[in-house]
Order: sequence, then structure tokens, then C-alpha cells
Amino acid sequence: MKRIWTIIGVADVPKSCTWYQSLFGHPHVAPHHDYFGQITDTDGEVLLCLHSWGEHDHPTLTSPTHATPGNGLILFFRVDDFEAALTRARELVSALEEEPSINPATGTREFALRDPDGYAVMISALD
Repeated sequence: MKRIWTIIGVADVPKSCTWYQSLFGHPHVAPHHDYFGQITDTDGEVLLCLHSWGEHDHPTLTSPTHATPGNGLILFFRVDDFEAALTRARELVSALEEEPSINPATGTREFALRDPDGYAVMISALD
């Protein structure tokens, strides 16, 4: 089996961890480091990695000033609790980027929001 670990540069790893855990309805667990954290599913599967800008000399994570964070990237998550995720999302942001609608290409319900660093986050129903 192959797995992908998406890693994004963030300004504040603990803050971003809390934000994503809240969005997914997961218990709040502090990251093991101030510079790196993982958002995992209830079975331990890694959903997203959060990495502080400028740590460890990774060329693509040096600074958000070298490129717009999230340019060309959509963090796309499929959830089995769409309505609850929508409620949690509305508590995290002042306005959604896209209100819930049916994607005509897939026939699934979706909505979009921005995370604290400006990344586009799309939530799609599994059903």
C-alpha cells in the first residue's frame, strides 16, 4: 500500500493543529514539536503534516514570502460527517469561501474555507 503525506508550511504549528483538529472534530492533542505536527485520523492514518516555515532548510518551506502559501494547492478532504463538519467550519471562520453545494462533476456535497495560513480547504461528503 502507498500513502501520501501532504506537508504544508504554517506560521504557528500548535495553532494550525488546533484549527484542523477542531475542523475534523478530533480531540485536541498538542503536536510533539513546535515546528512539526501531524493531523491523524482516529485510526492513526496521517491526514496532513504541518511544518513551520524556515525550519530544517527545506527549499520549498523557507518562507511564505517567497511564494503565496497554497498557490496551486487545494487541501481536499472527504468526510463521513459532512453536516457536523460544516457546523464546525462555520465556528472556525467568519465566512466560507464556497457555501455548500453539489459538485456537478462528482455529485457530492462540498464546501470550501481557508485555514489560518490562507490554504484552500475543500470538504466533501463521503456519501
